[in-house]
Amino acid sequence: MPSKSNVAMLEKVASSLESSQGLFVVDYRGLSVKETQQVRRALREAGAEMKVYKNNIVKIALENAGMPNIDEMLAGTCAYIFFEKDPVDAAKVIKEQSEKLKKMAFVGAIADGKALSAEEAKAYADLPNRDQLMGMLAGLISGFARDIAVCVKEVPAGLARTVNAVSEKKQAA
Repeated sequence: MPSKSNVAMLEKVASSLESSQGLFVVDYRGLSVKETQQVRRALREAGAEMKVYKNNIVKIALENAGMPNIDEMLAGTCAYIFFEKDPVDAAKVIKEQSEKLKKMAFVGAIADGKALSAEEAKAYADLPNRDQLMGMLAGLISGFARDIAVCVKEVPAGLARTVNAVSEKKQAA
């Protein structure tokens, strides 16, 4: 019979999984309380939340939720970072904080419905976030629209120059 505290923790993990798009698993060994608060604050601003749960409870919750199996990653001191929308923003914060504090490391992740290794999870931090992608897309669309406008404008302008050249030629003759 599982203890009430484990059942309550399982419910919390399940609730966190339901409200998130995925999670990053990080090794947070050596972080002080103040550093942990700093990391949590930065993650909150990026739309993510860092929680510490028992690894076995997380394994059960992932299995119950039908999420990919990451059992081999869940060993030692793991913190779970649940992201609501964009995994890139959360990954950037984790990478930034791990470089700053030198005490955190990616262990793995579940993003876009797939289990990711530590290297794959870290690679998310190098991708452009949603806002940056939208800006790039807007720039591409704007460039195409400008090119089309120039082409469309040149057709009547070329015709006008040709008509003007013909009329000048006739006047000179």
